[in-house]
Amino acid sequence: MDQNQLGQVLLFLPILLFSIIIHEIAHGVVALWHGDATAKVAGRLTLNPLPHLDPVGSVLLPGLLLLSGSRMLFGWAKPVPVNEANLRRPHRDGFLVAAAGPLSNILLAYACALLLSLAMRLLPGGIGIAHVVLFMAVGVNCLLAVFNLLPIPPLDGHWLVMRFLPARLARAYRQVGFFGVAAIFLLFWIPGVRDTLVGKPVGFLQSLLLSAAGLPGAGS
Repeated sequence: MDQNQLGQVLLFLPILLFSIIIHEIAHGVVALWHGDATAKVAGRLTLNPLPHLDPVGSVLLPGLLLLSGSRMLFGWAKPVPVNEANLRRPHRDGFLVAAAGPLSNILLAYACALLLSLAMRLLPGGIGIAHVVLFMAVGVNCLLAVFNLLPIPPLDGHWLVMRFLPARLARAYRQVGFFGVAAIFLLFWIPGVRDTLVGKPVGFLQSLLLSAAGLPGAGS
């Protein structure tokens, strides 16, 4: 890894960690709004990264991707605890709780795109560290949103899909968590599948948000 790549990694990791934490807090806050204070009681509605770290998603996966020289670094935090029995309308509210994480990343990506547009106007002399960080934050949050919408356990997408399944199928779907984690690892090591399911949607979403913020799109 050369000095330029190391610098990009050192910028990327804090942005990724912050964005993941916002994602998890969003789940907990929406659950709280709808009657479940489990995440709040567990101390998960905090920007302190320590309660959110997951051994696999926050350490093992990013480390393996980094060591393997992957062009795509990624990870996740420990899921916030949600007790659906406490939700006022479990079926509807559970859907909203699951959707809150990806939506928070889309909103954060758009906010960073707007800030980037402002920075380009106020600092037109060239590309500085602020431009790089904001552009990277847009990409990271688009990646988090798209990735978490994949219908693979334990990602948010599978919780969203379960809301539309009959009870028996939903229970069976929930039980394949281990195989879902294995599928996620395979996904990141098969470039064609990764690019189709993640890369192209991320590029489209990033381009859309940059364009909405008044900037030229950068998606593929």
